[in-house]
Amino acid sequence: QVQLVESGGGLVQAGDSLTLSCVVSGLDFSAYGMAWFRQAPGKERDFVAAIHWSGVQVHYRDSAKGRFTISRDNARNTVYLQMNSLKPDDTGIYYCAARAYGGVYQTAVRDYADWGLGTQVTVSS
Repeated sequence: QVQLVESGGGLVQAGDSLTLSCVVSGLDFSAYGMAWFRQAPGKERDFVAAIHWSGVQVHYRDSAKGRFTISRDNARNTVYLQMNSLKPDDTGIYYCAARAYGGVYQTAVRDYADWGLGTQVTVSS
């Protein structure tokens, strides 16, 4: 069956960095666009970043531009989210999601069929 397993979250201070990983199994990873979403306490799940199934194109929410980097390693069936200069507003549960032949402009939760269980990121001020 399809599994997406996130890791790398934690409690950090403002200005610190974290790298999240999502290992995928049960599907042809190289044919799937991947994305990261965040759900802050009491809020809806929102788009953070996406990478094209080919890896040649990426897209970020405005607040992530210049601070976050999404990348993928098809040999390891893994997608990463490097997060620098973290802010308290970045706090939330981070989920990875997969979409067959997904492009980078699919930014809605409904655009993705497969999800991980999430990893908690807490940024203290």
